[in-house]
Amino acid sequence: MTKLDELIHEALEDQDKAALAETKELGYFALGLSQFSGKLGWVTWVILVVQGAMFLCGVYCATQFYGATEVLGAVKWGITGAVLMIVATSLKMSLMPQMQADRVIRELKRLELLLLSRN
Repeated sequence: MTKLDELIHEALEDQDKAALAETKELGYFALGLSQFSGKLGWVTWVILVVQGAMFLCGVYCATQFYGATEVLGAVKWGITGAVLMIVATSLKMSLMPQMQADRVIRELKRLELLLLSRN
């Protein structure tokens, strides 16, 4: 725990344990899994399903690309597969700003609690 965590824990030791538990720092995987709940959880589910479908289609296009015997067929499958993989990666990475925003909001809540406990 950092010094700030210790100060917040001491300040809220007798007051509001629920608020302290709500603002505890989450790890990377816990933060990622928390994206599936809340008001915008459905958006995360839609992005996950679409991204998964694009990835699977991209893998299928890649196998067709490597099995193609003609140049034109290989180009068509290769470009399609590459575009699908790039878009799938972009969709996956679109969740990162939301995770960062959640981290910032959680830290702001911690600072608010610290300031309230000092008054």
